[in-house]
Amino acid sequence: MLRPADFRHFTGRRAHLGLSGSVACLKAASLVRELIGAGASVGATLTRAASRFVTPLSLEALGAAPVYGAMYPEAGDPPAPDIYGHLEPAQNADCLVIAPATANVLAKLAHGLADDMLSAQALAFGGPVVAAPAMNPRMWDAPATRENVAKLASRGVILVGPVAGGVACGEEGAGRMAEVEAIAWTVLRAMASRDLDGTRVLLTMGPTREWFDPVRFWSNPSSGTMGAALAVSAWLRGARVTAVCGPGCPSLPEGIDRVDVETARDMHKAATDLWPEADVGVCAAAVADFRPRPHEGGKLKKAGRSELELTLEANPDVLASLGGSRREGQKLVGFAAESGDPAAGARDKLQRKGCDMVVGNAVSAFGSADNAVVLVDGHGRVEQWPSLPKTEVAWRIWDHVSLL
Repeated sequence: MLRPADFRHFTGRRAHLGLSGSVACLKAASLVRELIGAGASVGATLTRAASRFVTPLSLEALGAAPVYGAMYPEAGDPPAPDIYGHLEPAQNADCLVIAPATANVLAKLAHGLADDMLSAQALAFGGPVVAAPAMNPRMWDAPATRENVAKLASRGVILVGPVAGGVACGEEGAGRMAEVEAIAWTVLRAMASRDLDGTRVLLTMGPTREWFDPVRFWSNPSSGTMGAALAVSAWLRGARVTAVCGPGCPSLPEGIDRVDVETARDMHKAATDLWPEADVGVCAAAVADFRPRPHEGGKLKKAGRSELELTLEANPDVLASLGGSRREGQKLVGFAAESGDPAAGARDKLQRKGCDMVVGNAVSAFGSADNAVVLVDGHGRVEQWPSLPKTEVAWRIWDHVSLL
């Protein structure tokens, strides 16, 4: 499973985290870890109610700085880090994320109130704002809250959740704050360069399964991690991504459209149906080239056999089909998993399949978190990369796609 912190490409970006009074504040530590793990710096502001659940020191210990509290500290309160702290996020942050966002804070944002540090910071902030509501389901369903949420959405505030489930008071329903990973993904996308903004990307990933009888299939050990890293990287950078996923592929952020398939024929149909609307296609799936002819009559019994002969039939070629039906302006990237020389395999596939670029790698990369690849493109460029995390490989591949 890929996590936001696996994409360490946000050095120089800064998020400012606002916390309001909800028990969901206890998830703030995990959110700070994910964002800092991705390379971003994080500042924070706690309302007085939020400071009943977590302390400034707990956030500072995780690397958040500066951490603001009350607009006008009282006796015994820590001094404000900056006399103009109500303006600091607007001057230095790339994204303001309020998580948890209570009904009270949402109302303040909707009506432009600025009576404490966090609401003043939000009013002054001109960049992307992400809000993760958290409250009792009755409060979330209240007409006033719904009106406030609609007003914020119309202004471009990005809302994450809430989700349905049990809340602290014991009731069930929509009102529980979204999971930390979902919030972190949204914040990273809001801070990314967005150089792929609006690009429609079609990706295939993972293995296929070709069933022989009700309990046995022909497949390979692909985990889908490379394809998932490519899908998430493109989505973070603004692309509209549709991922055609074979069995066992990792989970993906909700903003990515996912089509789950099982066999090579399923994947071929899904990919060829979606291809006409795509701008870029990336075939990273390890598709079974052949399928066994199904055994008739249920599960095959061993029944004293000392050997078994299978008849294999060719599957449709997904990459070649996309290459043969591409319209002008579409870009197509293939992968070549090789037991021999990846560069030779990539060059051969580049010519045969009608691709703009082919990424070659060793079959030993199946199931691994890292990958050493060679890139060959139609302009004659060849790049050899050492073993790197697949998230880093994916990010670099998208850099290279822009050169095609």
